[in-house]
Amino acid sequence: MAEAQNIPVGSTTAGQIAVAAESTVATRMSAPPSFDVQDFPVPHGREEEWRFTPLERLRGLHDGTAVAGDGLKITVDAPEGVVVELVGRDDARIGKAGTPVDRVAAQAYSAFEKAGVVTVPKETVLTEPIRIAVHGEGGVAYGHQVVELGAFAEAVVVIDHTGDAVLAANVDYILGDGAKLTVVSVQDWDDKAVHVAQHNALIGRDATFKSFVVTFGGDLVRLHPRVAYAGTGGEAELFGLYFTDAGQHQEHRLLVDHNTPHCKSNVAYKGALQGEGAHAVWIGDVLIEATAEGTDTYEMNRNLVLTDGARVDSVPNLEIETGEIVGAGHASATGRFDDEQLFYLMARGIPAEEARRLVVRGFFAELVQQIGVDDIQERLLVKIDEELEASV
Repeated sequence: MAEAQNIPVGSTTAGQIAVAAESTVATRMSAPPSFDVQDFPVPHGREEEWRFTPLERLRGLHDGTAVAGDGLKITVDAPEGVVVELVGRDDARIGKAGTPVDRVAAQAYSAFEKAGVVTVPKETVLTEPIRIAVHGEGGVAYGHQVVELGAFAEAVVVIDHTGDAVLAANVDYILGDGAKLTVVSVQDWDDKAVHVAQHNALIGRDATFKSFVVTFGGDLVRLHPRVAYAGTGGEAELFGLYFTDAGQHQEHRLLVDHNTPHCKSNVAYKGALQGEGAHAVWIGDVLIEATAEGTDTYEMNRNLVLTDGARVDSVPNLEIETGEIVGAGHASATGRFDDEQLFYLMARGIPAEEARRLVVRGFFAELVQQIGVDDIQERLLVKIDEELEASV
């Protein structure tokens, strides 16, 4: 694979100044963040944040013509001690982690009826995951979900999306001081589903946030994870895995806003594509504000193209406003299947189809093994094998 860009940055160097000068303005949206959908013009596809998205496939989520129905079923399975609520938009926790930055997110905020709130009390350490099942039964839906951890609480949350829906949603993660939250968001939709969501994480002092975004199904999936820090010492790890089939559009747009001194972030997304018209988009924005001295950050995207006819757009952006940082860098690479690896395995007696499967499994294994939820890991490996059956 050819390396597009890999820029390690030390403190107070000319390299930092160059990165800041050359970085795009992708962290600055075309309209200021707002909870009011009227503050956002209807996108026409020429805006920076919409230029890769086929607007005609959003099924009206972007222009106000998508009318909500009753086609979404949400269930929560939580261990003892976890508080599960349905609240109105006047609840103080709604929107605390972040504000909508585009029209679809604002539409979702304006249109949801009740928000789900899952709270893990302070100093509570869960030994079993909280599982939130989101199942589409057809039709349009708008949603809002909040997961809040009190100080020094620890939890794993699995959000599983299945079925058929046209869904726009906001998901907020609020971490108290010293809290540790791992979130696994699985998009395993049916073929015709549309899913657009903004994920907001607000990380408290010395708190740790680990996110896994796994995308397989759907006609169009567009996710926008965003991270900000509420205190020093916060750490964020954002991992992603996607497998884009013929005709699918899968778009992941990330922003890590280092707005607080002495925080860390690490981003690693990997994708595989196969089939005519398969289109994956990855936008990785990292902003280090002038006040965020002592920041340590790195982001990486890797893409494996398995067949002709697939397209990848991978755009890492690094914007640095202070020279007093520990380090910052980004890398992006897209390549075809490595025939040398295939030959190596076949020369040792492994059949071609099995060798191909082993190489792709190995490509994803580093991320899958870090999830830490056994049934989810096993399910993803089975799903990868199923996807490969279409290309071998």
